[in-house]
Amino acid sequence: MPRIIFLDVDGTVVDYSNQLPDSAVAAIQAARRAGHLVYLTTGRSKAEMYEELWEIGIDGMIGGNGSYVEHRGEVVMHQTLTLDECRAIVDWLHARGLEFYLEANSGLYGSEHFKTAALPAMRAYSAGKGAPNSDTITVEEIFPEMIHGADLYRDDINKISFLLGDYQDHLDSKEAFPQLKAGTWGGRGSHALFGDLGVANIDKAHAVDVLLAHLGADRADTVAMGDATVDIPMLECCAVGVAMGNSSDDMLAIADYVTADVNDDGLYQAFDHLGLLGDPGAK
Repeated sequence: MPRIIFLDVDGTVVDYSNQLPDSAVAAIQAARRAGHLVYLTTGRSKAEMYEELWEIGIDGMIGGNGSYVEHRGEVVMHQTLTLDECRAIVDWLHARGLEFYLEANSGLYGSEHFKTAALPAMRAYSAGKGAPNSDTITVEEIFPEMIHGADLYRDDINKISFLLGDYQDHLDSKEAFPQLKAGTWGGRGSHALFGDLGVANIDKAHAVDVLLAHLGADRADTVAMGDATVDIPMLECCAVGVAMGNSSDDMLAIADYVTADVNDDGLYQAFDHLGLLGDPGAK
């Protein structure tokens, strides 16, 4: 039977220096030739889905960690913050002196001093993910199309990420915006580098179910692959869950299969192991 394959992007399809292994491209293209459907399922908004990812050849995407679902150019679901919610968050962050960026399908919008303030955190994040150029990488390299100087009050925002002065900023954001989903990334618990605020009651698993309903498909035919804690709901809801070799410990613990690191042809090895590279009717 054809499978519906959900792939995290960072740490799964590309490494944390945004390098795309040739073997990952080959695996995805072979799977689609065999009749399987492939969706990139990511925390990135559509604006961060650069051309090299679309050029692989995919059937669609889930973005914003579940706030956006697209199938072959058709928007299946898109949940955004309201203008009032965005304004309130931006004002709250400004009042606390925290730099941030808005994540929308139309672009990434950086706050006034994000480019300079975020450099230490982005280098620490890259180092933690094993990027070889972590000590020299720039914010511009990580976010090459980030827009600066734009109006920060917007009605098309999927989520807002902000630099944490300390972990208390995250805890206070949960208290200030109880109607929203407050998260962190870039480190576990109090070691997190960033907080984020987005629409409540969404995650990658919810978005998978929305897409399956649209396709008239069943969870029994799904495969999910990822490397980070945020991917756990997706792996748990899909029939087969694969953790990359470079995954966090909690991901490794719940995976049905652990493949090699992203830079060691891990995606290709997983596709091969699961029989996704040939005729789907043969497995």
